[in-house]
Amino acid sequence: MTNLTNPQHHLTAELCLLAGKIIMKSGGETQRVEETMNRIAAACGYSDSQSFVTPTGIFFSVGGANPVTRLAGISERSTDLHKVAQVNDVSRRIGAGELTPAEALAQLKAIETARVVYPDWLQIVSAAVASGCFLIMFKGGWNDFVPAMLAGGVGFALLLVLHRWVPVRFFAEFLSATTIGGLSILFVRAGFGHDLDLMIIGSVMPLVPGLLITNAVRDLMAGHLVSGLSKGAEALLTASAIGAGIAVALSVWSYGGGAL
Repeated sequence: MTNLTNPQHHLTAELCLLAGKIIMKSGGETQRVEETMNRIAAACGYSDSQSFVTPTGIFFSVGGANPVTRLAGISERSTDLHKVAQVNDVSRRIGAGELTPAEALAQLKAIETARVVYPDWLQIVSAAVASGCFLIMFKGGWNDFVPAMLAGGVGFALLLVLHRWVPVRFFAEFLSATTIGGLSILFVRAGFGHDLDLMIIGSVMPLVPGLLITNAVRDLMAGHLVSGLSKGAEALLTASAIGAGIAVALSVWSYGGGAL
């Protein structure tokens, strides 16, 4: 029973679990999480590690006949590919022998607590510019570029604010989409915008869960059925929230007597 209290077992389990947790919380796919944890464990001398990863929790076991098993719950997920790249770099350096497990654990803890790379204002400006560019990509007119930028920027800014105050993600995305639809309608009615459909489509694109859909498909193709289906369901809820928000905005204006 001495292996149960072996400090190396516990250190390796904590190190691998933290690496997987950061990747999953930052938008990484399930297969990447499992491969990274198993690679780190192998570099630490444990080639028989076992892992089970879902979007809401990670199980990891290491230690052979007397394993140490850890569980990490994941309640929040976002998109921060910079952190994914940082964890991958730490993993490669462990495999190359450049970092000890203790040093790697310290670096991973620093990565986990680091703030988002890009400030809110830059994310909002990027979303606004992307909204206008999507409008042009969908063959919209340049005279609608600025209105689409404004609607998309305001909607994304509202999403960031609501995510901090509203625990239900669906509600935040619904209100953001409703705001985008309402602003687009107002711009068209005021003569500031012209093609309502393309303005709305371009403005909601920053809200679309593209990475989530991609990861869901990749997980399903890799055989991770639980993760793939759950991520697909989450993406479907987000798409439903966006569609419902736009539908409410159009319906309210129609019932109010407005002509689109």
